[in-house]
Amino acid sequence: MGPSAAFFDLDKTVIAKSSALAFGRPFYRDGLISRRDVVKSGYAQLMFRLGGGTDEQAMARTRDYMAALSKGWRVEQVQQIVAETLNDLINPYVYAEAAALIAEHQAAGRDVVLVSASGDEMVRPIGALLGITDVIATRMAIADGCYSGEVDFYSAGPNKVVGVRELAESRGYDLAECFAYSDSSSDLPLLEAVGHPSAVNPDRALRRVAAERSWPILEFRNPVPLGRRLRDRPAVPVAAAALGVGVGVAIGFALYGRHRRTRAAVA
Repeated sequence: MGPSAAFFDLDKTVIAKSSALAFGRPFYRDGLISRRDVVKSGYAQLMFRLGGGTDEQAMARTRDYMAALSKGWRVEQVQQIVAETLNDLINPYVYAEAAALIAEHQAAGRDVVLVSASGDEMVRPIGALLGITDVIATRMAIADGCYSGEVDFYSAGPNKVVGVRELAESRGYDLAECFAYSDSSSDLPLLEAVGHPSAVNPDRALRRVAAERSWPILEFRNPVPLGRRLRDRPAVPVAAAALGVGVGVAIGFALYGRHRRTRAAVA
């Protein structure tokens, strides 16, 4: 058998929250996001999720807003924020089942690739935390050490498949022998591109498609810090799954949720 890979969406598939939510607070603290940005981007992200993320115009609007939001941010500052907060904001939210499944794929000799709409500056350190070096993520254009307001590659929806196919061609993967995991119907193109797709904690639309096509539906329910073993609930073995057993899209959504919770508490 030639080389193969397992492609994992990140948010709600490997970690129990969105990476936008994870880094929203320190970004706001350091002045990268304003209160006005919080509301606007929160609404855009909410509409994106409710619509299943499959409408191309909605995805384009989200991409353009993300680019405008990050324009002028210093890349070094973003990288520093992520590095300083990664252990506290991401480590406790890694699904133990996902970590075990990743390890099983690696033990079977497969490359493991994170495929996310979040920015490369976020996704790559998260991958390193998980022992993953291969990442397909959104890449923002950079000029003089700052984000220019342009997007070089938006790793969302069908674009994820573009990145996957490019990597498969360069590595010699047979996609029919590859695996993919996601929670969102917006990643249907990604799941359809491989021979072994699985829905993880799927949204309603993806759950329906997975049931219709007899895809495995996996429920990950145990986010624990890496280094702690899940003793009583082992991950679903890769072989059983094969038999049938996504800067984030909108960083301000995290703060929008926090703002709503604060208002509710006051009320």
